[in-house]
Amino acid sequence: MSAFSVTHSMRIGDFCVVQTLEETDIAVGQSFTLADVGDGMNGSQLLIAVPLYLFTGITNEGDFTFNYDELIPEQLLFRDAGTDVARHYLDPFGTLTYTQTCTWVTSADCLVFLGIDPATANDTAYLAMCVNAANQWVLRKRQEAGYFDQSLSVAPSADIELGTIIYACMNYRERGSIDSYQTFDGMGTVPVLSMGRVMQLIGCNRSQVA
Repeated sequence: MSAFSVTHSMRIGDFCVVQTLEETDIAVGQSFTLADVGDGMNGSQLLIAVPLYLFTGITNEGDFTFNYDELIPEQLLFRDAGTDVARHYLDPFGTLTYTQTCTWVTSADCLVFLGIDPATANDTAYLAMCVNAANQWVLRKRQEAGYFDQSLSVAPSADIELGTIIYACMNYRERGSIDSYQTFDGMGTVPVLSMGRVMQLIGCNRSQVA
C-alpha cells in the first residue's frame, strides 16, 4: 500500500480534482481512497484523468475545460457528485492511499513449472515470496511500459502468465547462489532462462500492442 498527502481539492459540476504533495503512479481507470479531504470526497474513487492545468469545468458535450495559463502538477480528477467547492489548501493535509495486490500466478503454478515439491517449510515460504515478488514486478513493468491491466487476479493473457511464472522460478532457483542457478556441478551452469525471454512474454521493452 502506498500513501500520499493531499494538499488541495476542488469540485466543479460533480467532478473533483485533488492535488498530492508527491507524484503517484496511479493510472487512469484505477481506484484509490481518500481520507480527511472533506466536502464529501472521502472514500473510494475512480481516476478519470490526470490533468496538468487548473480544472475549470465541463462543456455541454462532456469535454473537460482547463485554464492553460495555470500549470498544476500531481493532480487527479474523478467524478463525485456534490456541491461545487473552490480549489483550496487543506490544513492539515488529507491522505490518499493506493493499494495494488496482484495475484496472477500462484505457488502451485510455479511447482508445475519446476517439476518438484518443496523439501521443507522454508522452501515453501520462500517460493511464496518469489511468487508475490514476481506478480508485483511484472505488473509494475507493464504499467511502466504503458499497459493498463484491469484485473489483478487473472493474468491478461497466457504469455504474460507464463512470463510471470518463469520470473518467479528464476528467483527461486537462484536461492543461495551468487551468479547462477544452484547445481551439483562444482563449475556451475549457464542459466537456461533469461530476462530477455521474460520481458518478451510480458510485452515489455518493445512497442506497445493491442
